[in-house]
Amino acid sequence: MSRVLGINAVFHDPAAALVVDGEIVAAAEEERFTRRKHGKLPVPFSTWEVPEKSAAWCLSQAGLAPEDLDAVAYSYDPHLARTFDGDPTADEWEGLRTLYAERAPMFLRTVLPGLDPACVRFVAHHLAHAASAHLAAPYPTSSVLVLDGRGERASHLAGRAVDGDLEVLAAQHLPHSLGLLYEEVTDHLGFRRASDEYKVMALASYGQPAFIDELRQAVRADGAGGFVVEPLDLNTFVKRRRADEDWQPEHADLASSVQVRLEEVLLDLARWLHDRTGDRQLTMAGGVALNCVANARLAAEGPFDAVWVQPAAGDAGTALGAALHVSHALGDRPAAMGTAALGRGWSDDDLEAWLTTANVPYERPADLGETVAEALAANAVVAWFQGRSEYGPRALGHRSLLADARRSENLERLNDVKGREQFRPVAPLVLTERANEIFEGVLPSPYMLFVHRVRPGWRERIPAVVHVDGTARIQTVDRDEEPLVAAVLDGFARRTGVPVLVNTSLNTAGRPMVDDPRDALECFGSAPVDLLALGPFVVRRTSFFAGGAAA
Repeated sequence: MSRVLGINAVFHDPAAALVVDGEIVAAAEEERFTRRKHGKLPVPFSTWEVPEKSAAWCLSQAGLAPEDLDAVAYSYDPHLARTFDGDPTADEWEGLRTLYAERAPMFLRTVLPGLDPACVRFVAHHLAHAASAHLAAPYPTSSVLVLDGRGERASHLAGRAVDGDLEVLAAQHLPHSLGLLYEEVTDHLGFRRASDEYKVMALASYGQPAFIDELRQAVRADGAGGFVVEPLDLNTFVKRRRADEDWQPEHADLASSVQVRLEEVLLDLARWLHDRTGDRQLTMAGGVALNCVANARLAAEGPFDAVWVQPAAGDAGTALGAALHVSHALGDRPAAMGTAALGRGWSDDDLEAWLTTANVPYERPADLGETVAEALAANAVVAWFQGRSEYGPRALGHRSLLADARRSENLERLNDVKGREQFRPVAPLVLTERANEIFEGVLPSPYMLFVHRVRPGWRERIPAVVHVDGTARIQTVDRDEEPLVAAVLDGFARRTGVPVLVNTSLNTAGRPMVDDPRDALECFGSAPVDLLALGPFVVRRTSFFAGGAAA
């Protein structure tokens, strides 16, 4: 029986997560509180920028104080960090251990007053990623694959988990890194290096893998569970794009080439791992595991019967993984992750108080689902704020923008609302029981971590959510788990004959996803959104409902 607070503070996306007696109680990214995208200032390796606000909230959610904790699990082991050009001597390593052993409790006690410094535990970055996958997954036994930019000195882990215990079978040391290669291409294509990789994934669909032969020579599995990434001069493929320049076909070709090669190497790594474990299930985490196109190909062509990806697979998820890892080490049996809705939520009274303070006209309809469905069928854009916020980068029906998927112009409309590039797709929301008639691929797909083929008869019916390559990154909705979202989908389907809605994150360009009621009201006030559904209440844009609604 233990109370463990997990902390991620290194690299990017600081976050906190609380696990009590093996149960996930709370988890949230710091950016949702500070309103600073990815949570910290653009200073690399700011190891001690602890997620103070999310950690305090996690503790308050369980009514705990820092002194009540049995452990604080920090998802980085500085003892493993390589800070010397060559191999450090034994004395140098001992100096590092002493330095960090003294510094960690000092910084953590500053933000967690009363914390016993003896309870601070370092968990290696990739072990934390791995734990966030295999300990949160619904399988007692699984093969485990972690891929990202970097940990302390590695970029990959492959292993096998049995009843919570992980056997590491392979790890790839730096400088070889598939994640860093993807970051390098992201930067070369004019996007932000360590946060815009999803834009490269989207752009890849507009190109052809024209440079695949060169990439196959430089980037390859090594046959021993790892891989090689040789240095590449990307200018030999295409000149570097400035952020203010329009993208050209050759930029899409480079994106396509690196995407295809990533998928091929992932398949090689998965086959090697399966040959050694024989497992039916694969669990994944790490930033590369957020590449839903690669995940879909791995599920379709790989050797495993099932692929499960932890929804906060990036670095934010290591806070959860570190907490689960230490909880297991202390004797608890961690429970499977049943939902990503692990962030903040508000009572109806709290929400109404915010509306009163904001002095906006609002109403409480007798049937919220029908009210919202009617507005969507009339082509309203709806800001949807319900329940606890999602942990991870995807909007999963709690902090979402919803719209009519039948209207192709809604793709451009929503990208304009959010200030995004027009090549970026938006996602479809569909009830689990209707998904198979419309989409082909991994089902159910509750966390939006795979792409699916849109069946031919449906592509013309839901054009707003069909990407240029005929795919869509869907979210399936279980009506027992999400009855209110299901009610909206049911009401929309009765009115239109189409059981699919557009679902994209509730935020605007450069801002984190909306998290609290004030964020929601600010977003509604500043963006061209027609209706805000804030808990059981709705706020209407007068111009839309006074006659501006599309027929």
